[in-house]
Amino acid sequence: MGLHRQAAFRLGRAYRGGVRLTEFWRRMEARFGVGYAESYAADQSLPQLGSRTVREALAAGEDTKAVWRAVCDATSAPAADR
Repeated sequence: MGLHRQAAFRLGRAYRGGVRLTEFWRRMEARFGVGYAESYAADQSLPQLGSRTVREALAAGEDTKAVWRAVCDATSAPAADR
């Protein structure tokens, strides 16, 4: 089990919103690849998240849908991926 999946299992109940955490990570892996999704989430600060990383925003209880939209905005994701 990857690190983000372990964290999702441990912290999954803390994240409420329009996108389930498991779906969020599936989308991250589809967007960045299995190996890079975790790295992006841990290392890339996003202005849309108050200059926090994806990991920091999720840990703070930010809505997963809002975090996913921030990732899409930051990476110019096509409308179909949003």
